[in-house]
Amino acid sequence: MQKGRTKGTVMILYPAIDLKDGACVRLLRGEMDRATVFGTDPAAQAAAFAAAGCAWLHLVDLNGAFAGRPVNGDAVDAILGAVGVPCQLGGGIRDRATIEHWLGRGVARVILGTVAVEDPGLVRDAARAHPGRIAVGIDARAGRVATRGWAQETDIAAPDLARAFEDAGVSAIIYTDIDRDGAMGGPNVAATEALARAVAIPVIASGGVSSMADLVALRDTGVIAGAISGRALYEGAIDLGAALRLLAA
Repeated sequence: MQKGRTKGTVMILYPAIDLKDGACVRLLRGEMDRATVFGTDPAAQAAAFAAAGCAWLHLVDLNGAFAGRPVNGDAVDAILGAVGVPCQLGGGIRDRATIEHWLGRGVARVILGTVAVEDPGLVRDAARAHPGRIAVGIDARAGRVATRGWAQETDIAAPDLARAFEDAGVSAIIYTDIDRDGAMGGPNVAATEALARAVAIPVIASGGVSSMADLVALRDTGVIAGAISGRALYEGAIDLGAALRLLAA
């Protein structure tokens, strides 16, 4: 079983645009009342990331994650209209109609998190219907999966949930260490690498990616397919253009 990146391929850096009340924000460890606003024009931010050369964008409807339905749809539509790079979207996507809506609107890949725990059959059906366009979001605190905007904790270990979709045809797993998210303290490289080695599905790291050294550490595992970064890009701790050149070298 082939695991991780194919030899010689580049680890993809996904700039993150997290949407709350129509604005670009970053939360600290997933807490909605600890949001920092970085811009009120998500489409302009997306265009700036695209102009810097990114290959993908990572979008999250934070309000939607708590509401269980799309809330920042206008902002997502504006982003899709502003850029030509593929976008993956998570947050509040919990039924087939919403999956079909976003794929039909031009989202390249939808991320299913809560329903991966609560309705795994939906994930499997969607992956069969839309090859390459369904990802699973696994958000964990101390190695245990959390759902519904990280507000509800489970006893499910992250690797166990990932292995449950090994044969489902999902395109990627986005693994977020909640305690690292937005904290600028570095990603959980060991846990992400262990997950990537446990399954054949490409694993994308999220949470705490805050420096060029973090990107190098993730890349040098040889098995992590991508990394998501938000706050570090907004605050200038990572220069997107320089990071993309580093990963391509």
